[in-house]
Amino acid sequence: MSRILVVDDDPISRQILRAMLEKEGHVISEAEDGVKAVNNYDKGSVDLVITDIFMPEKEGVQTVRELIKENPEVKIIAVSGGSSSANYDSLDWIKMFGVKYTFTKPFNSKAIISAIDDLLSE
Repeated sequence: MSRILVVDDDPISRQILRAMLEKEGHVISEAEDGVKAVNNYDKGSVDLVITDIFMPEKEGVQTVRELIKENPEVKIIAVSGGSSSANYDSLDWIKMFGVKYTFTKPFNSKAIISAIDDLLSE
C-alpha cells in the first residue's frame, strides 16, 4: 500500500485517478493546484506524486521543480490534457527535471499503474 498525492485542477480527473488507484490498494490524497500540493506535500507521508501540467495558481512544471528541490528523491508522474497556448511539448520538456513517466489525457489506466509499480519498486 503506497501513499499517492494526486494534483489536478479538474475534480473529475482526480476522482478517476482516486478510484483507479484505490482499487489497486493505494491511499490517495488530493490537491487541486500546485500551491496546495507543495504546501501539503510531506516527504514522509507521500510515496509518489501524480500531477497535471496546466493548472491555475501554480502549474505542474513549477510544482515539480519545487518538489524536487525540497526532496530530490521524490517520484513524480506528469499528466496533461494539453493547452492551446502551449508552443512546446510540455510532457517531453518536464522530463528534463527528472520526471520519468508522462501521460496525455485521457490516459491508459494499465500504463499508469505499470509506471507507478515501476517507480515504487526503485
